[in-house]
Amino acid sequence: MRAGPSQEEIRRQNLGALLRYVHVHGATSRAELTTTLGLNRSTIGALTADLTTAGLVSESSARETGRAGRPSLVVRPESERVYAYAYSIEVDRLRAARVGLGGAVLDRRETDRPRGLTAEETVPLLADFVRQMHGNVPAGSVYVGAGVAVCGMVRRDDGLIRLAPHTGWIDEPLGRALSRELACGAPVSIGNVADVAAFAEHARGAAVGCDNVIYLYGDVGVGAGIIAGGRRVTGHGGYGGEVGHMVVNPAGRPCGCGSRGCWETEIGEYALLTAAGRDTARGYDALLTVIDAADRGDARAQAAVRQVGDWLGFGVANLVNIFNPEMVIFGGSMRDVYLASAAQVRSRLNSNALPACREHVRLRTPKLGEDAALIGAAELAFERLLADPLDAG
Repeated sequence: MRAGPSQEEIRRQNLGALLRYVHVHGATSRAELTTTLGLNRSTIGALTADLTTAGLVSESSARETGRAGRPSLVVRPESERVYAYAYSIEVDRLRAARVGLGGAVLDRRETDRPRGLTAEETVPLLADFVRQMHGNVPAGSVYVGAGVAVCGMVRRDDGLIRLAPHTGWIDEPLGRALSRELACGAPVSIGNVADVAAFAEHARGAAVGCDNVIYLYGDVGVGAGIIAGGRRVTGHGGYGGEVGHMVVNPAGRPCGCGSRGCWETEIGEYALLTAAGRDTARGYDALLTVIDAADRGDARAQAAVRQVGDWLGFGVANLVNIFNPEMVIFGGSMRDVYLASAAQVRSRLNSNALPACREHVRLRTPKLGEDAALIGAAELAFERLLADPLDAG
């Protein structure tokens, strides 16, 4: 019979729980930590002392409350000192940020990404972003690792990009290449952009307090991050959430994945531009031009927005029936498409989704906006630290 956890194992678990709480919720009084974590005051004091010694948190006196007695000390994450690098590799751009413990974006860089740029050509650009930002890092800071959000299918174990059809990547060892280029010894974690954005919105964005969430991310293609029962659903190898490749129209257009009539062929960038008669245009700005034209009364643009909105609602209704979420969040270009066609989306949802599944669903846009992918990528990097704060070096 296996013995229960040792005192040291319990201590490390409690350290992780305390640091995670402060990381997600920000400055927190010792009194609140005592109540929330279910530990006594002396244990909270010992844990915060250990984390302070490790340089992960700091403590200071709270403002006067007007109540009798000494105010409880407030525990804060060392956001300026403890940080991760986060990257977002998108169809049309590359972004990078230095993100502090607690989720604060401390620095950022961005550049256009020419379509057709290979993984081999992308890695040095990301590494150059790091070199630029590193000059602003305070002395004595602690780097915990890097996280990457990618529009594509990512193998969870090693960060291999199995398929990213809209960037032209197949079986690209991005994690290994980036680790080699950065040459910093810290781990590099890679995830699908929709999955990490869902992670971020669930932890500190629109979906706080919701344990069943679907985050739809769109650009040329469409993917989903799925939270069920408070846990990310990524599937056996990490490839879950490829909702853009649900076949919704067997007689529809060919898809880049090799199938026909996938959902993304009806709601992605190309679908809207083609329906609006602008199929020679490309990119997010072109999509916004169609939506703007619809707002100004262009009949063909309005018909295109309604058509795509109807297909968007069709797929959302299927997902609502399958996963029974509390919230569906529309991110990336899906945010703009949803806002322009909310009536069609809701109408299709009401007609196709089961009443018991749809009646409590809230449709939302990301509270973190474009930062959801970067903050989510940083969360991947912080996971090792939060799991065992004293053994993440």
